[in-house]
Amino acid sequence: MVYRQTARTEATRAAHRERLLEAARSLLAEGGYAAAGVAALAARAGVSTGSVYQHFRSKQELLAAVFRHTAGHELAAVREAVRAGSGTEARLGALIEVFSSRALKSPTTAWALLAERVDPLVEAERRTYRSGYHALAGEIVAAGIAAGELPAQDPDLSAAAVIGAISEALLGPLSPVGERSEAGPVVAGITAFCLRAVGAGHRP
Repeated sequence: MVYRQTARTEATRAAHRERLLEAARSLLAEGGYAAAGVAALAARAGVSTGSVYQHFRSKQELLAAVFRHTAGHELAAVREAVRAGSGTEARLGALIEVFSSRALKSPTTAWALLAERVDPLVEAERRTYRSGYHALAGEIVAAGIAAGELPAQDPDLSAAAVIGAISEALLGPLSPVGERSEAGPVVAGITAFCLRAVGAGHRP
C-alpha cells in the first residue's frame, strides 16, 4: 500500500513538472527567456509561484531545465528525420533541412536556443545541445566516408563546421531585429552549401 501511494505521488509530481515545462516552452516560443519568468510560468501552468520551487530550486535552474526540455524536443525531431533517410546525402540533407526549417518556423524559440544571452547554467545546456548535433552529423559523415559516398576528411571537424554554418546562416533570418526571410530559399541555400562542403555527390 505504501509502495502504491509513493508511486502515485511520484507520478503526480512528474506530471506536474511536465506541465510546468510545457508551459515554459510555450512562453519561450512567445517571448524568449525574458517571457519565461517564474511568475509568468506559474500563471500559464495554473499553479502557485511557490509550487514552482518544489521542482526547481532557482530561476536559473528552471531556465536550464526549460532549455534542456525544448532543445531535446528539437534534437529528437532531427534525429527522427535522419533515421528515415537512406544514404549519406539524404541523411545529412534531412539533418540540415529539418534543423533549419523548424528554426525558421519558430524563430523566437530558435533564437533563444541559438543566440539569446543566457546565464552560465543555460549556456552549459546550450553546449550540450550543440554537441548532440555535432555527434549526429559526425556519425553521418563518418558513415559516408566508409561507404565511399564522401571523400576522406575529419568527420568531427566537418560536423562542427556544418553545424556552425547552419547556426551562423540562420542568425540573420532569426534575429528579433532583422527582417524575416522566406524559409524555402534560406533552407535550400544552407542545404546546398553544407552538402557541397562535405563533398556529397563526390565520386572517387
